[in-house]
Amino acid sequence: MPARVRARLRAALVAAVAISATAATLGPAQSQPRKTVPSFEQQVLFKASQDPGYACFRIPAIVKSNDGTLLAFAEGRVLNCGDAADIDLVVKRSTDGGRTWGPLQVVNEGNGDTHGNPAPIVDRRTGRILLAETYNTGRTDAGSCSVPCDRTPHLQYSDDDGRTWSKPRDLSASILPANWNSWYATGPVHGIQLTKGPHAGRLVFGVNTETWDGSRVSANHAALIVSDDGGDNWRIGATDSWSISAADRTFRQKPSEVTLTERTDGTILISGREQDGTDLGHRSQTFSTDGGDSFTGPFRDLPDFYTPQVQGATLQLGNRILLSAPGDPDRRRTMMIRSSYNGGTTWDSVDRGKVVTTDWSGYSDMVDIDSSTVGLMYEGGTVDARDEIRFARFNEEWLGPRRGPDPTTPDLAIGAPRATVLGGPEVTDGVLGNALRFDGDDDAVRLPYRTSLPLGTNEFTVSLFFRYSATSGEQPFLWMGGIGSLQPQVWLRGEPDNDRVRGLITTREGYGVTRTSSVWAGGAANDGEWHHLALRRGGGQLTLFLDGRAVTTTDVTGSVSRNSPFGVHIGQRMDSRAFLTGSIDDVRVWNRALGDEELNAAAAPSTTRKKKVTTPDTVLWLPMDQVG
Repeated sequence: MPARVRARLRAALVAAVAISATAATLGPAQSQPRKTVPSFEQQVLFKASQDPGYACFRIPAIVKSNDGTLLAFAEGRVLNCGDAADIDLVVKRSTDGGRTWGPLQVVNEGNGDTHGNPAPIVDRRTGRILLAETYNTGRTDAGSCSVPCDRTPHLQYSDDDGRTWSKPRDLSASILPANWNSWYATGPVHGIQLTKGPHAGRLVFGVNTETWDGSRVSANHAALIVSDDGGDNWRIGATDSWSISAADRTFRQKPSEVTLTERTDGTILISGREQDGTDLGHRSQTFSTDGGDSFTGPFRDLPDFYTPQVQGATLQLGNRILLSAPGDPDRRRTMMIRSSYNGGTTWDSVDRGKVVTTDWSGYSDMVDIDSSTVGLMYEGGTVDARDEIRFARFNEEWLGPRRGPDPTTPDLAIGAPRATVLGGPEVTDGVLGNALRFDGDDDAVRLPYRTSLPLGTNEFTVSLFFRYSATSGEQPFLWMGGIGSLQPQVWLRGEPDNDRVRGLITTREGYGVTRTSSVWAGGAANDGEWHHLALRRGGGQLTLFLDGRAVTTTDVTGSVSRNSPFGVHIGQRMDSRAFLTGSIDDVRVWNRALGDEELNAAAAPSTTRKKKVTTPDTVLWLPMDQVG
């Protein structure tokens, strides 16, 4: 046998032995690529009872150093849980991906003043960890900082992986202009370093500020702060300002507590908390395509992104961007992760969000532990969102794959898209052909947002048929607008516990004037038969019609759709805490007050109605007769 043939055989034999040994070492299950399983774990990271010397911990922010160390920052509130008392900036470090954590370290001691709003950034080129922060004079009670508040930005850094920190330096001369002379806040959430385009290496974080004109707050501002030399020098980049009306103190937008993510195309997504602007929604966002020097346009609200007024965080993970924030549109509870698959242009609806906890929950931040694992640091508690700060680890498999489209049902209003059918309501016999039957668990119909749905200050009429036999619990028929005692809304529901059927509107006028008017008909109408129900706002009156019987109360002025997140739900409360057990047919809303004869016609099952002739004043028309 030629020498070269023998050499090839020996090489092949060695390779075969090596492969066999590897397979034996790995075992039969590990010799094949392993499928990643969903993973989620969490622990309490900061809590007064386990970290003595503090009454409360709030305002989480987190980054990963070049060495892979996680640095979790928070405000250590010494006296109480108020926003403006004696507050230290503290940190804990983890060198094993957040599984275990070192002891609490004080980064910046308040010494009676407020040193807070952490906004950490890592310079990947040098490894330096920078921490932007904001100071104000402290109080001894739990009150807020007096307006105008003496807020000033500062900066510290660490060159030894977060073990020790430099003395703070005041950044006011470069990033605090004279007219930002009231509220000023860095972050609070991690900043970013750009990786793409001509501004690669730039450090960027967000601020929100107010202008005081000598007698009142006259403007709101959201801005990006940028550095091109590793944090030695900073300047103000993109800025969006909104004036406040002197007459009624209203404003359209107040983007605040912004979180930044660099998309795969280099565009910066800027997502912020929206605080009390007249536009619909509690979140707003914009973009920057020039490295944070300017915005592509002003902040715009996200009316159907359900969340309370609260800070949130964004993070790129694979082909999606994540956003962490509570999912309850009224109160700080139900921490949730929602996804966008188109760079933040649209977001998954609340029913598609992944629930972290149904506990009370508030501020949050996220960090990429590795390419498929995310760390979430958030305020949470069984009694109050400020009870503790938790840290959760989860992977993309735990989030689940992107869900396919839901079934739909027609909306016959002019130009309206089909409505989304959730849960799986069944088609059943109705008053006008078919209807939908809801199981009281998760069945609902929800309309995609469009600008013609909010009723505003208009007169309007709502009409529908319902059938149910439930003897307890809230039975929602229709919900339009927000939820809670202060959010503009319109709803109709059965209340068998109170033996009545009820309609309600909440309005808002000016800056803070909220009014509510409700009207009800005695008898729960829960006999399992079909009933017609209508609510009319017009002529200074709010009138409920149950099978033609009218009950009237005084209307309240103002808008029924302003400031709050906005949704239109059939068979479901807006916060998903009550679902109808029963059936709904032929839901119609007009943006005018129908006359009595018109209402009688709407309540009459007739062949004429079946022709489904839509008029321009029809806001929505759901026959509820098919799902597809």
